Amino acid sequence: MSTAIWVVIAVVVVAALIAALYLARTRARTQRLRRRFGPEYDRTLENEGGRTAAERELRSREQRHDELELHDLDPRRREQYREQWVRVQERFVDTPEAAVEQADGLVTVVMGERGYPTHGFEDKVAHLSVEHGRTMEHYRSAHAISGRAADKEASTEDLRQAMVHYRALFEELLSAPAEEAPAGGTRPAPTAAGGPAGHRDDRPPRS
Repeated sequence: MSTAIWVVIAVVVVAALIAALYLARTRARTQRLRRRFGPEYDRTLENEGGRTAAERELRSREQRHDELELHDLDPRRREQYREQWVRVQERFVDTPEAAVEQADGLVTVVMGERGYPTHGFEDKVAHLSVEHGRTMEHYRSAHAISGRAADKEASTEDLRQAMVHYRALFEELLSAPAEEAPAGGTRPAPTAAGGPAGHRDDRPPRS
């Protein structure tokens, strides 16, 4: 074969290798973002209207998240916040709307102490989703119910569900670092209400 044909073959092979490398890197990036953001990946995909735009948004969230100065709570502060949560739940029987509002406020306070921004719901979700993507549906549901409660359009059952949703994110924000897990095992798995398995059910009591 002539030199020109060999050159063409070489160019085609190199182009194929570059394309394969690009596809492999793109696939690996997509898989990483799906693992990290969980359901938030699919929500962003739907909102942005395409994978390229969605992944650009999620990578932007990661970059902004890296600029935050986040820190874990010390054990004493975690217990203080859990005691406050118990008091909020106790108020649910008599004043469910007020309890939901206080639950939202307590979650926001914990966010701030951890180092997350506390202004603007979508901004809070964007920053939280990087480490808590699988809990954002709980937070979004709780926020939606809180909005209906402000307009007096939420039932008692709605409000009870809002407390459960807020509790899911609250427990994640309070979670002890891995090194504080009991020796020989991991921390107890959360129940549907967000509390440790084997502990009492802390869901708001039915009125």
